[in-house]
Amino acid sequence: MTDMYKPINDNGPSPSQSDNNNLPPASHEASRTLLAGVVGGIVSAAAYLIYTRLPDDQRDRLHARARTLIESKVNEMRSRFNL
Repeated sequence: MTDMYKPINDNGPSPSQSDNNNLPPASHEASRTLLAGVVGGIVSAAAYLIYTRLPDDQRDRLHARARTLIESKVNEMRSRFNL
């Protein structure tokens, strides 16, 4: 066992325990996933409400920035994969 995986204090799991015992129960993972989905939905709904109230000139500038960002990311990916 490397030093990186040794417990910091004596309360940690002993080396004889398998790695599967260190995983959180599936219910905790599912609740975290659900919470992340709910928070993401609330944030996106708030962003949409803000977006719909923007004046047209600010929307156009936002579209131009998004288009520029997407084009730069696509060109970056193309250069990485030599397309």
